Amino acid sequence: MPALRALGAAAALVYLLVAFRRYDRRQISRLNLIISFALALAIIALAITPGSFNPLFDTFNFKAGNDRRLVFVLMIAVLALFGLLQRVQASADANERSIRLLVEALGQERFDWERAAALPEGPRLVTVSPAFNEAENVAHVIDQIPKELSGYHVIPLVVSDGSDDGTAEVARAAGAFVAELPIRRGGGLALRVGYDIALRLGADIVVTLDADGQHLPSELATMIGPIVSGDADYVNGSRLLGEFEKESTLRHLGVHFFSRMVTVLTGRRITDPSSGYRAARADLLKRLVLEQDQFWTSEILIEALRHRAKVREVPITILARKGGKSKKPKNLKYGWYFSKVIIQTWLR
Repeated sequence: MPALRALGAAAALVYLLVAFRRYDRRQISRLNLIISFALALAIIALAITPGSFNPLFDTFNFKAGNDRRLVFVLMIAVLALFGLLQRVQASADANERSIRLLVEALGQERFDWERAAALPEGPRLVTVSPAFNEAENVAHVIDQIPKELSGYHVIPLVVSDGSDDGTAEVARAAGAFVAELPIRRGGGLALRVGYDIALRLGADIVVTLDADGQHLPSELATMIGPIVSGDADYVNGSRLLGEFEKESTLRHLGVHFFSRMVTVLTGRRITDPSSGYRAARADLLKRLVLEQDQFWTSEILIEALRHRAKVREVPITILARKGGKSKKPKNLKYGWYFSKVIIQTWLR
């Protein structure tokens, strides 16, 4: 036991010295230093003069013997650690939210608002394409988007997610409106910025399609058809109902797995929850709560179902990427995070 007390005192002393050094370098606040000092002082006092804590032990009727007092100390330590963990998590969540809101605000500020002021009046359909380093593909996608469709003026919008390869410049040269995020945060955050801008532009329908050329702009009429006819509020493009070029066996099995998972959780048959080709009525988008910065495709679908929107699936074609590198993580990692987003969204 003396050896354990000596080890505890030494660890507390090191912890205290590190805290002072970090405070001196302005890496922690004065409040964190005070908390660290109090904890270290309590551990050192317990190690050197455990008898000084007898009044506390007696208050809770922890008599000497059978290691009862040691169990009590361990219980207090666990509670203290739990409280500190909660404090750190709350601080991290607040900082994460602040960064997210800042990036979203900067992205909207850096949109082509002056160009947008010259847009013609009338019904509008905005296509939103989140893009990270897609300079090689984005112009080809924009060139294929029609100027008008089913009586709607089509406005192509590219949200550059911290690209450093000239994606924004290439997209503008191709005729798209562009919003630029200062740092890369993920397709989900880029999509939220695009949705907010689309709503501010007075969009009636918003369609998302990838900037890498895997989705066919020629299928836009298919995507918005159920919305235009009044049969749907939200349309999900499905490769399993349509066609797709060869992909890895594991990724193909993942599409089927996530399809069953979303179907079981929501009670609605969904064949392709990971498809990024989506269309939605603007009034529906205003009601959705979107929080995910990445792996967003399942979130918006489950949110639409939660709001009892009329959801329809239509067949689409998914092509293999013609150039550039895929930004998706490895299959197993992608599957893990995608599953987590599904569960998190469903549990809201």
